[in-house]
Amino acid sequence: MRILHLSDTHNSHHRLRDLPEADVVVHSGDFCMVGTEQEAIDFLNWFCDLPHKHKIFICGNHDECLYGANIEGMDSNVYFLCNSGVEIEGIKFYGIPMFLSDCVTERQNQNYAKIPDDTDVLVTHSPAYGILDFDDGINYGSEELLEKISMLNLKAHLFGHIHAQHGVRMLNGTCFSNGAIMSSDYSSLSVSNILDIEVV
Repeated sequence: MRILHLSDTHNSHHRLRDLPEADVVVHSGDFCMVGTEQEAIDFLNWFCDLPHKHKIFICGNHDECLYGANIEGMDSNVYFLCNSGVEIEGIKFYGIPMFLSDCVTERQNQNYAKIPDDTDVLVTHSPAYGILDFDDGINYGSEELLEKISMLNLKAHLFGHIHAQHGVRMLNGTCFSNGAIMSSDYSSLSVSNILDIEVV
């Protein structure tokens, strides 16, 4: 299965042209900038129209307008994962958003603790601590998420959030992908930062 991973497009999705072919396209959050419903609707219209066979998205800290939302009317091949999962062609995806309302409480750590043991591809907005999470002299990733991941047998962990650390790293048989494609200062977007990942 080929996965095209995007993250942190921040209202610039219309600037993406000629996206690579893939079985599944995954957006791991921060498709909005300010976090208005109109921004989210514009992204969803664009995302649902992509030609890829399957489409998965979660929310990031800029997408707070969808907190608690029940999104209806999307095509059957578009999946909004919010502490939930979906199985596609035998691969089990599980997604955890990064809503600030959860991060300021214990709810986010509780969400991490509930990741199913049989997850193949984990999609979060936050990185795990120490893995493609470094910027301005600080590791911004979650230690709780790192601890949970160490107990799983993941094929891939897809995330974003830290713009300065886009890239792919293989660790202990797991592909870690920071798909953030917006520059750190939000001034530019580069298609060359889109990651095409093989999940076998």
